[in-house]
Amino acid sequence: MANKLYKPLLIDSIQAKTDLTEHRFVGFDGKHCTAGAKALGIADVSTEKGQFAPVAVCGILLVEAGEDITAGDEITSDADGKAIKAGRNDITNGYSLDTASTGALIRIVRGI
Repeated sequence: MANKLYKPLLIDSIQAKTDLTEHRFVGFDGKHCTAGAKALGIADVSTEKGQFAPVAVCGILLVEAGEDITAGDEITSDADGKAIKAGRNDITNGYSLDTASTGALIRIVRGI
């Protein structure tokens, strides 16, 4: 498979309150985002607890799919910070640009 386009427009940092896994949603508390919650962004690299993690906040970003996703789906976080389809009452953390299976990296657009 070809590499996917990755175009972060803003990267910020946050102190990791737990070990963070690359390509997962990060909450404003420095932990993986909880289910259906608003994310600060996506961990740009895996980061150990106590270190400062680069977090991609907006742009075209890569995130791990927690379920099968279709291009155009509104995306939210599951309990592990993975991307899932947003339900009616979930907060949207972006829109999928790819169709992919569970565990795949998908591109999402944030900040539009």
